[in-house]
Amino acid sequence: MTEQALAATRRALHAVAELVIAGPQQATTGDIRLHVVPGGFAGMASGVGVDGADLVWGGGRTRLAGTCRSLAAAAGLTAVAPDAYEHGSGVDPDEELEVDPAATALLLGWFARGDAALQAFAPGVQGVLWPEHFDVGYALDEVNYGVSPGDDDHPAPYAYVGPWTSRDGPFWNAPFGAVRTAAQLPEVVDVVEFFSRGRAETRGA
Repeated sequence: MTEQALAATRRALHAVAELVIAGPQQATTGDIRLHVVPGGFAGMASGVGVDGADLVWGGGRTRLAGTCRSLAAAAGLTAVAPDAYEHGSGVDPDEELEVDPAATALLLGWFARGDAALQAFAPGVQGVLWPEHFDVGYALDEVNYGVSPGDDDHPAPYAYVGPWTSRDGPFWNAPFGAVRTAAQLPEVVDVVEFFSRGRAETRGA
């Protein structure tokens, strides 16, 4: 799997999350939130989601191929971006999606690992997959914790700790806080330990 395949697949999954799931869900329920589910992710209110390399909905299933417009139509939906933010995936509804199976498995596996870590770190607090930045996380005590499939600044999947007030010290290695790549955190327990270290650092421990 190449970096290009990973980036293209991340862009495609982000587009599906935004244009096929979150936007149509907002149009009917007012809710843009998604969450991690076994095998992928889905709208919290609609149930439309991604399961492996497929789009799934109410008993229907189709491969993640073609465009967001054609995928949405297959599910009886109209592809549209949420109107709750200005910047998202940047994908046009008629853009052909590039979905690499190996990259899809890696990214969805990272979401599953990160979501399990978020649940272990703060039991009872549900992480949200936000369609704007396509990351899974939550805020606790004015600190953001979460996992991202990567972005323009950090192409590899990573976990982050982002205090609302900037901190100084060797732990903090990003403008918004601290990041560690998925490769540095191969198990759920490693992600939990990273979050725990971040909490201790924000508290001055």
